[in-house]
Amino acid sequence: MEAMYWLIAAAFFISLEILTMGLTTIWFAGGALVAAIGAFLRFPLAVQIAIFVVVSLVLLLITRPIATRYVNEKAIRTNVDSLIGQNCLVTQTIDNLRASGQVTVKGQVWSARSWKEDVCIPANSIVKVEKVSGVKLIVSIVSVPEQISAEQE
Repeated sequence: MEAMYWLIAAAFFISLEILTMGLTTIWFAGGALVAAIGAFLRFPLAVQIAIFVVVSLVLLLITRPIATRYVNEKAIRTNVDSLIGQNCLVTQTIDNLRASGQVTVKGQVWSARSWKEDVCIPANSIVKVEKVSGVKLIVSIVSVPEQISAEQE
């Protein structure tokens, strides 16, 4: 009879995983299935619970990092997340001290700030989006226009 409870628990965890698709409860379903095998073999309830806990933790610790790597690899970035890593054009000099600067990326104008606090990035530079902070893009320099870099030498 205890095996039936473990199988019901496994079905519950599998159903919950199907609903969430977050790789959060599938590990416990595996633990419940192994505990059900222990119940079929007539192990004491304390041993079954220990099996459930140990197998669930082992599955969680060993297989979750591998599984999340493959799941996240196929995830398609959308909306603002798709901007990270993109190169864009500086349309207004980026100066963190003056809280000014704009870039154009994918045809849209965004407020921008430099990744490094003390670096001003001149207009017409190419920058890379490192992260998004609120409604501002945090960028790093990829290349500076030749006329400006020649003047600085």
